[in-house]
Amino acid sequence: MSVGRICTRVVYTTTPTEKVRHAARLMLDYNVGSLVVVELGGAATGLLTDRDIAIRCVAEKLDPDSTPVSKIMTTPVTTVLEDTPIEEAIRKMEASQVRRLVVVDQSDRLAGLLSLDDILELLGEESETIGRVLQTQVPV
Repeated sequence: MSVGRICTRVVYTTTPTEKVRHAARLMLDYNVGSLVVVELGGAATGLLTDRDIAIRCVAEKLDPDSTPVSKIMTTPVTTVLEDTPIEEAIRKMEASQVRRLVVVDQSDRLAGLLSLDDILELLGEESETIGRVLQTQVPV
């Protein structure tokens, strides 16, 4: 199965020049823990997480009203193509030591966001299906 089939397609974004407080407000309004940072042309250049805000802005005593997202975002952004097999995406997460991958299409444009939680949810659903199959089978 490809990452394009399980990734989150509704992805909230911000720009590198946006101020941290505004980005944090977007996270609150949309009830998300991360925003993909995109350039004007649509290319993903970073990922901003609530942890980035807490550690790199608040803990460092930066002013969220004047600090641009580009100063605290996680970069470089780790990407995978939509047709990347999930197993390969997991290996990429491990190698990059990240919990989220930005999913891009063949034109390198933002197509979704794949989180470790998305993969765990899929595994849970598959485990339930296997359990139902085992319960309905008659031993021979």
